[in-house]
Amino acid sequence: MTHRERWVRTLHFEPVDRIPDEEFGYWSNTFPTWHDQGMSRDVTDDESADRYFGFVPRTTAAASKGLVYAPRNSIPTGLGLVPPFEPRVLEEDENYRVESDGAGIVQRVHKSGKDSIPQYLDYPLKGRREWEELFRPRLSVENAERYPENRPDWEDLKARLNSPNWGSLVEIDFSGLFGGVRNWMGFERITTMMYDDPELMHEIIEHLATLSSTVIRRAVEEINVDVAWGWEDMAFRQGPMISPTMFREFLVPRYRMITDVLHAGGVDLICTDCDGRVVDIIDCWLEAGLTGIFPCEVGVERDMTDPIVVREKYGDRVFIVGGVNKHALIAGRAAIREEIARIKP
Repeated sequence: MTHRERWVRTLHFEPVDRIPDEEFGYWSNTFPTWHDQGMSRDVTDDESADRYFGFVPRTTAAASKGLVYAPRNSIPTGLGLVPPFEPRVLEEDENYRVESDGAGIVQRVHKSGKDSIPQYLDYPLKGRREWEELFRPRLSVENAERYPENRPDWEDLKARLNSPNWGSLVEIDFSGLFGGVRNWMGFERITTMMYDDPELMHEIIEHLATLSSTVIRRAVEEINVDVAWGWEDMAFRQGPMISPTMFREFLVPRYRMITDVLHAGGVDLICTDCDGRVVDIIDCWLEAGLTGIFPCEVGVERDMTDPIVVREKYGDRVFIVGGVNKHALIAGRAAIREEIARIKP
């Protein structure tokens, strides 16, 4: 059984020889720690770590280096800001640097180079003026460079991915409709803006849905796509950042614009990447045509998306990627075995 068959059959709740065993990736600062704990110093990046641990490599980069399995081949879609904002260093001292990145977000980062989440200080999308002058032009649907069918290797890409001998997962990305805007606006502004200027928020979200559904259309019509991925991160550990009522008003009809295109192209595995407690909005995603959740982040008590609860409530209407308690993984061998036994159902 190829990895592609194994992966697709698993998420359709069909029998497989074994469940695909993958890892999402590793912080670069983790490797020196592992070296000190006895791991081979030849393991220095995601690709070598996947080989070391016996995982199936999951990145497109791995495919280009001649590995036996290239489980993910993502069809390139240009859904971001074009051109990006010019990165700038605004100030710095001996420990920190304040900079503006390619999305115009001002953040403070530690100059040590160690992996960490920046401290976000300011956001560029403050209202209609910034949307019309700075963002909408950078998110033009008319930009031909966004469309995979305009790539010089389009026919070669189609032939390769549609080959009956292609045994690797074929995926395509689409825009999240809340998470990206939250990054550009900041959490406080996006949530209050939905009350203060709902017309603007409807316009922005509609535009992003139009962008995704238009850019991916020909690709899913002409290539055998296995799974589509979106990204949101619109939940904290105790629940979503907006209510299900607001989700249904602002997001569900726009997600339908995207998922209708995917369904017409034969794609029924449609997953969104969202951390936190998402159980309160799974119904909304299902109404919008999405069928999978990742990473199904397990926490403690109420602060969790428990895969057992999700499976009991939704059966095979929702597939789960993830669902392993990371707190158990750091607690040691016995805790790991107990967690694997717990989630066996």
